[in-house]
Amino acid sequence: MNFIKLYKIPLLLAVLSIAFYISFAYDLERSDFIQLISLYAALFFTTYLFIEKFKLNFWFLACLGITFRLVFTLAIPNLSQDFYRFLWDGRLLLQGVSPYLFTPDSKTIVNISVAQFQVLIEGMGPLNASHFSNYPPVNQLFFAVAAMFAGKSILGSVVVLRVLIFLADVGILYFGKKILGKLNLPVKNIFWFFLNPFIIIELTGNLHFEGVMLFFLVWALYLLFKGKWVWAAFLIGISISAKLIPLLFLPLFLKYFIKKEVSTERVLNGVERFNLTYLLRFYTVIFISAGITFLPFLSFEFIQHFSATIALWFQNFEFNASVYYLIRWVGFKIVGWNVIGTVGKILPVLVLLFVLGLAFFRKNKTLRQLITAMLFAVSIYFLLSTTVHPWYVATPLLLSVFTKYKFPIVWSFMVVLSYSAYGENGFDEKIWLVALEYLVVIGFVIWELYPFCHKNYFQ
Repeated sequence: MNFIKLYKIPLLLAVLSIAFYISFAYDLERSDFIQLISLYAALFFTTYLFIEKFKLNFWFLACLGITFRLVFTLAIPNLSQDFYRFLWDGRLLLQGVSPYLFTPDSKTIVNISVAQFQVLIEGMGPLNASHFSNYPPVNQLFFAVAAMFAGKSILGSVVVLRVLIFLADVGILYFGKKILGKLNLPVKNIFWFFLNPFIIIELTGNLHFEGVMLFFLVWALYLLFKGKWVWAAFLIGISISAKLIPLLFLPLFLKYFIKKEVSTERVLNGVERFNLTYLLRFYTVIFISAGITFLPFLSFEFIQHFSATIALWFQNFEFNASVYYLIRWVGFKIVGWNVIGTVGKILPVLVLLFVLGLAFFRKNKTLRQLITAMLFAVSIYFLLSTTVHPWYVATPLLLSVFTKYKFPIVWSFMVVLSYSAYGENGFDEKIWLVALEYLVVIGFVIWELYPFCHKNYFQ
């Protein structure tokens, strides 16, 4: 009774949140943007209250995050069709057929028996079905696990994938708490990831595997802090094989492997020695661990199909972009057509130059400095991308909890505006809402950086 009296208001808020999540999971249609944004805003508000009012009660907040995820157990994802492709790839792989060699609508695949063939094809949609798989091998392993345990049931396969993503989130909570303790940062920070409705809906709800990649990455960062760089490198390689995005971070380890010279004279002169040996070993372990996962699929056709599919995200697809949409508008005004084919090749080069700038001209000697550099690297990458699906923001969001920057939290709220593109009459992106999203996010970035940008350079 004392527990109920003490927690009467938070329990009422928890019940209300559960009701909102149930509505989100089982009642919401993606085309009903008003209901979507209303539920999302309400859940974000209750999450803020939970974190601010109960920031010292780790287990209460952890139990809330677990409970909210369990609400989605039997729900079919309603904001994304990607999971149909996951099931297709897994069922194909379980039969010993590489999902990288055939498109689902390929006429050469008709002799292969895939359970619920037509349902999966219709579910993923014609665009997805016409392209080769772009999901790296570790993802494919999880898809195959779902096929192994529930290869003839869509709901059963969804539940298996959901359990895997749920376990990854719990792992992030565990290692995230440890890292925050090592960095002397508030433990409550991790709940801006674990309790965030954006994460619960996009990962557990809609089955996106960013959380699995981030689990391996955050585990690696913890081991790196402990000095276990070999195992850290191995896990970074596995995270790359879950989602390719950690490749972006590799140059940033450059300064982390600088060791001070033992020589008294050099120390007095402030000279530091770059330990090339350790860095090369670190990179070698990363590429070997990632490379081994690709070996079973390796062929000329795989390289051709996989690289071509990845290129689509830079030179063909457009969604929820920021800087690129401005460039596209200028391109229409000047040359009269969409310049994505050209700009899509230039923007990745600019991202690479920015990341190299962070690697060579920023300290990045401590774990906190390293994670901050990662945060700005991935944020710039998404700001210059032609396609930014909502679940992509999971990466900067998690990295931000280990820094002093909060703009990814704002982004995780504002990104829901991108769902306004999915209306009852089909896809119709509302550019003014996209502009509002990025004006708020970039405005918040400037507000956070202004006091520091003249002296500490993102310290």
